[in-house]
Amino acid sequence: MSTLLVVDDEPRVVTLLTRFLVAEGHSVITAPDGLAALELLRDKQVDLILLDLVMPRCNGLQLLGRMVETLQEQPPVIVLSCVNEVAARVQALDRGAVDFVQKPFHTSELMARVRRHLRALPTPREHGDDRFLTAGGIRLDLDRRRASGSGFDVVLTEREFGLLAHLMRRRGEVCRKDELLHDIWGLEFDPGSNVVEVCMRRLRSKLDEPPIETIRGVGYCFYGS
Repeated sequence: MSTLLVVDDEPRVVTLLTRFLVAEGHSVITAPDGLAALELLRDKQVDLILLDLVMPRCNGLQLLGRMVETLQEQPPVIVLSCVNEVAARVQALDRGAVDFVQKPFHTSELMARVRRHLRALPTPREHGDDRFLTAGGIRLDLDRRRASGSGFDVVLTEREFGLLAHLMRRRGEVCRKDELLHDIWGLEFDPGSNVVEVCMRRLRSKLDEPPIETIRGVGYCFYGS
């Protein structure tokens, strides 16, 4: 059974989501704002978060930022919001959200998205080296989304983890930007999108000079052995 956290200040929305999520077999906990959610996340293991953006005290974007700063392990976040500006979507995705669903939403579609993101979670491994990817001075924990090496030991967001794992598995090969967009973000190629570049900047800021080369106009190559 997966545990999901619903963060929304509208009781009607919380009740609706709880009813459908419980019917799907999930355990549900709720919070009316970002501060209450952060307290719950410090004490409870959560598999996925459904997050509103506009809330009192601590809004959704602020919570995303605080999760990166304070939590060792960050569950994937699906943003649910009536805010329809592109800038808000970009901000949410840049801060680590894995999906953005517009309110009002169709519950059947939302439940399908929840199932997809839960299936994408790393499967716990009993033991053995298959839990880790090691190359180029980086050791990537596939269960905890943690990267460690000389001078760093950091927890990655789902997108940062997906990008690094993809490049490490394909080390020595050039991974094209359209391939990364499709395989990690589930998006078709958009020449105007810079989500890969933004994620790479965040990843490089967390790691100490990772052996990742930018192939201008093409993509990236992990060259560590």
